[in-house]
Amino acid sequence: MSKKIMILNGSPRKKGNTSALIEAFTKGAKASDNTVTEFFLDGMNIHGCKGCFGGGKNPESPCVQKDDMDKIYPVYKEADIIVLATPLYYWTMSGQLKTAFDRLFAVAECDPDYRNPKKECVLLMAAEGHGFDETLYWYDHLEKHLGWKSIGTVLCGGVMAVGDIAEKPEIQDAYELGASIQ
Repeated sequence: MSKKIMILNGSPRKKGNTSALIEAFTKGAKASDNTVTEFFLDGMNIHGCKGCFGGGKNPESPCVQKDDMDKIYPVYKEADIIVLATPLYYWTMSGQLKTAFDRLFAVAECDPDYRNPKKECVLLMAAEGHGFDETLYWYDHLEKHLGWKSIGTVLCGGVMAVGDIAEKPEIQDAYELGASIQ
């Protein structure tokens, strides 16, 4: 049975190393007959969460702010798998990804008990260095808090310049992770 996969691309570079991981993952996922929708967050108009607890009144547009998150919400609600893809910036994810992810709380506000929709998740990450510990700490705790299930991570260090990732084995790892989704 095919799955609906949503990718939140938190890289500011459309053709960067994170995007190469996404491309490989997407090819694998589509080869296994899955549907993939990617959002390039840096090209979208998304404002930070206001912490107003005013969302959840309209399931079609759950946040009180009206911006490009309204393109993400319906895909998010229907998705079986959420892929968080980001470069490593100061030992964690990019601001683009964090900003969009925080805004997904408005969907939880649609539930009287603030329950998030149950999903499977993936983390794809590229970095100049190799210090993924803080992000993995956040990802593991996020997964537990939301009641999600991680189905894999691909973390590729040592890739600073665009294209550095081309010959890295993590490209194949990303493809295989995508292809494993059935």
